[in-house]
Amino acid sequence: MRLRRSGDEWLAAVLTWLLAAALLVFLAWPLASILVKALQARDGSFAGLGNLLVLAAEPRLRTATANSINLAAITVAIVLPLALTFAFALTRSRLWGRALFRLIAGAPLLAPSLMPAISLVYLFGNQGLLKHWLGGMSIYGPLGIVLGEVFYTFPHALLILVTALAVADARLYEAAESLGASRLRRLLTVTLPNARYGLISAGMVVFTLAVTDFGVPKVIGGQTNVLALEAYKQVIGQQDFGKGAAIGLVLLLPALLSFAVERWLARRHGGGMSGRSVAYRPGRNPWRDSLLWGFCAVVSVFLLALLGVAMAASLMTLWPYNLDPTLAHFDFDQVDGGGWLAFANSLKLATLTTVSGVVVVFGTAYLMAKTPAPRLAAGLIRGLVLLPMAVPGLVLGLGYIFCFNDPGNPLHALYGGMTLLVAATVVHSYTTAHLTMATALRQIDPEIEAVARSLKRPWWTCCMRVTLPISLPALFDVARYLFVSSMTTVSCVIFLYTPDTVLASVAVLNMDDAGDTAAAAAMATLIVASSLLGTLILNALGSWLDRRAQAWRGA
Repeated sequence: MRLRRSGDEWLAAVLTWLLAAALLVFLAWPLASILVKALQARDGSFAGLGNLLVLAAEPRLRTATANSINLAAITVAIVLPLALTFAFALTRSRLWGRALFRLIAGAPLLAPSLMPAISLVYLFGNQGLLKHWLGGMSIYGPLGIVLGEVFYTFPHALLILVTALAVADARLYEAAESLGASRLRRLLTVTLPNARYGLISAGMVVFTLAVTDFGVPKVIGGQTNVLALEAYKQVIGQQDFGKGAAIGLVLLLPALLSFAVERWLARRHGGGMSGRSVAYRPGRNPWRDSLLWGFCAVVSVFLLALLGVAMAASLMTLWPYNLDPTLAHFDFDQVDGGGWLAFANSLKLATLTTVSGVVVVFGTAYLMAKTPAPRLAAGLIRGLVLLPMAVPGLVLGLGYIFCFNDPGNPLHALYGGMTLLVAATVVHSYTTAHLTMATALRQIDPEIEAVARSLKRPWWTCCMRVTLPISLPALFDVARYLFVSSMTTVSCVIFLYTPDTVLASVAVLNMDDAGDTAAAAAMATLIVASSLLGTLILNALGSWLDRRAQAWRGA
């Protein structure tokens, strides 16, 4: 006999259905709109696969596709060895200054993808300080795109590879050493095979980010056309939404392929540690540690150069001819692009995205993990929350245009407003945030909720008094991620802003297009400073709340 739901269980069921409906509206619907639009001709008539066939027939689009794939493959070939060696230094050596190197390696996450391209222009452009280093080669083209993408994708690969190398069974290394295996052989037969899942995952992530990135090619690509730029030109320049949607589908393919490979590997990948495993601790080796320190120093100089040159140039009168300090480039009212309104809008977007995203992410994860959620609603949510991981920001932005810019859409009034920008940004970052929160909630003993139910306490009482305080560290991890993503995103919002909702990251692009490179660097500097300040504030707030909430641990 089926038991009747109590009042609080009905509330949980209703909230779960509302969250499932929100994901359907703001994720599934826009993606379905891309598919529909890709099958339509320019006049709105049904074209079937005509747009895709046109893409395949146009030499320019074939060239753009080939350029995207080749440049992404080169980026992977450069980033993977660099990130693997850097991760090895952080996890498998007694590296001096490990915390500092880790901080520097994560710094690119605070900057929009356009910033390294601006720094490369200042260093190696036509008036660049180091242009003679290139021996006559131009930074405007494949070379600049690859260098910019290396900076942009390096921290993403490093995060994965550090996780892959952080845990190892010391018994395997002891056995290999006792069998006479050299250090190189132990690396090739033990370390790399155990890290293969992380290596393939990192490669897939880097390839997808490089193929779908919009910022770096736009600033420094020169005459080199890529798919992300072509989608932008078709939609904004030629108003050919059908062809833009078809390019969006093509951009979706590498992300979907990466996602499918990652899921396949996850099913086949076994745990590297068991209950009998012994944690690996690197021994002393001055030669190894010195070489790895030198390598990390060189990579850090590259990262700091591409981050710091644009920041330094924004504070100088005229790079590289007049290096006197000035704040004139921060007078955004004298240049086009959005000015201080754009910066204020970005802060507003980041704040709203962080607050609303944390509420939605925590609420969804909690209802799925700690309440008897309706089976159909739970199935919808589980199927949809992983989808943003496989959807590039540019593709999601295209979907929002086709969906919410339709006058027949009952939510058409949202188009061009801050609400839709917040929704797009939350959805774009949803998978990582949800998986972080869900993992933290699964680590909490389910007996807590069982005890609360036995005491006739509603689920929200247990949530607010017990589960939420315990989950605060993960909650603030999610908040920091959402804030920084909101400040730095470009591709996700490039199609959705209006003159009243222009954002700082978009203003960087517009200023650079207008030739105001120093002002663009100044705005990018503000984005980095704001991302860092927001992270520090959230860290301080999280630590304060965590001390108050976790005081019972010291009792």
